[in-house]
Amino acid sequence: MASKWKVILIVCLAAGAVATLVCGQESIPDLILFNGKIFTSDVANPHVQALAIRGERIVATGDTDKIKALAGPRTKQIDLAGRTVIPGINDAHIHLEIQPAGSVDLQFEGPNPVWGQVKQAIVSAVAKAPKGTIVLGQIGPAIFFDEMVNRDLLDQVAPEHPVILTTFTGHASILNGAALAKLGYTEHEKDPLGGRIERFADGRLTGVIREYAGFQFSRKLGEITSDSDAKAEINRTLVEANRLGITSLQDMSGSMSPERCVKLFASIPTPIRVRVIRMPGTTSNSRSSPEGRPLPTHPTTLVSVSGTKWLIDGVPLENTFESRHLDRSRPPKSVEEGMAELGMTFPETELSKILQETLKSSDQLLLHVSGYPAPAAVLAEMQAAGGKNVWYGKRVRFEHGDGLLPDLLPRVREYGIVVVQNPAHLAVRAVLPQLFHDKGLEKGQALASLLAAGIPVALGSDGQMNPYLNIMFASTHPDRPSEAITREQAVIAYTLTSAYAEFAEQEKGSLDPGKLADLAVLSQDIFSVPTVELPKTRSVLTLVGGKTVYDAGVVH
Repeated sequence: MASKWKVILIVCLAAGAVATLVCGQESIPDLILFNGKIFTSDVANPHVQALAIRGERIVATGDTDKIKALAGPRTKQIDLAGRTVIPGINDAHIHLEIQPAGSVDLQFEGPNPVWGQVKQAIVSAVAKAPKGTIVLGQIGPAIFFDEMVNRDLLDQVAPEHPVILTTFTGHASILNGAALAKLGYTEHEKDPLGGRIERFADGRLTGVIREYAGFQFSRKLGEITSDSDAKAEINRTLVEANRLGITSLQDMSGSMSPERCVKLFASIPTPIRVRVIRMPGTTSNSRSSPEGRPLPTHPTTLVSVSGTKWLIDGVPLENTFESRHLDRSRPPKSVEEGMAELGMTFPETELSKILQETLKSSDQLLLHVSGYPAPAAVLAEMQAAGGKNVWYGKRVRFEHGDGLLPDLLPRVREYGIVVVQNPAHLAVRAVLPQLFHDKGLEKGQALASLLAAGIPVALGSDGQMNPYLNIMFASTHPDRPSEAITREQAVIAYTLTSAYAEFAEQEKGSLDPGKLADLAVLSQDIFSVPTVELPKTRSVLTLVGGKTVYDAGVVH
């Protein structure tokens, strides 16, 4: 018997660099991927040629010959033929939006249409759509800062169709009378805490709603969307995620309550991992903190519920609650001026309450901070609440963090804060040069500096879901090229650090033995293709927990 175990031991030792594979019949892989360019997101062992999967987990990584030697008679083997493989993308900041079926989405030539273009699109839409059809349009600053565009003007163009024009940031909308009525707004509507419902001088609603009032409207729009329509829309998003190699989504549950999210995901069911993050609204005098609290942490195998997000400021485009009126006699603000002056949604006393709630609940805290005053105020309140000794390890998240100027970085690192950046934000000046000064950024939208300071940086889309477009933005940083990061750093931020941002780095985020087999085989090598080609990347094979959720039929 002793000699038998000696032979087994020798065989196991022979596997050597094949990593932590438990020897024996029960550990023969179900699947081997070999002959590839596999980027693991593990800085200690970033590149391997092959990996082996048993069940839902990776059991070994290494060179092709050693991994193929582990195969048994029933092991499926896939020749990657030199293709690039990365850990499954974990989109750390996404909003799964839903809207009633049959709604009309206005199409404009560019992201910043003027009134003539918007009017023409609305007139064309209402001429074709039945009375009562909801008409939705995405606008930029040209319309938002045109004070003539309000409820009354929209009523002249479309008196019998609910019309909703929302800025591309999602932080402000303009509704006509039919839309206000459809969503249950009355002339006596009160401003929610952290939000604003604007009025004419005579007290009537102008149709302009901002910040938490806007998220209140988004929830109302979601509530009138049927479950069947919501499931169809979510399904389309999940299918697209599969094709992009996205295996995890962290959803800021704004247009749906967490309870409804869980109900819908349980009935689909989701093919990828979804984290539902509570994003409660507010009433006229309080925050709706209890929302989603009774839900279990893991309602289904692939769905989890954790974390609470609050908006501490707005965005420089709409300037939180500043007047829509622009002084045309002076030049527009620079991006950094907008960040430096951006107003907050809550008073500082409310920040203290949010932090104390977090400490009592042990729930992860996520804070929307786009400007400088908000994170500065939060850091001051964190210091008053105990500083590093209390907060380090709780992984408080700053979503966006565009206004994290250099003087804030030492405390951000000291308190263990994770910054979740959205690379599309890094191209605002390039997309809308007429909105800001031509002068480039000097301090804002740090990215490389965050990593250099030892601050964890995760990536999320917060808009167009294509991760390879976002990797292009992160690795070029159009608004401040000196803050660009490498493509490898961007992939790590989109995988391992995104997992860290949800306390899941021990389970996923890198292609290491023992971790979940969530991965994507890509249509091209994202580490070497020309920059402009990056957004064309797709997955040709996406695995979640070792199971195929998308197969383009390219690899065999």
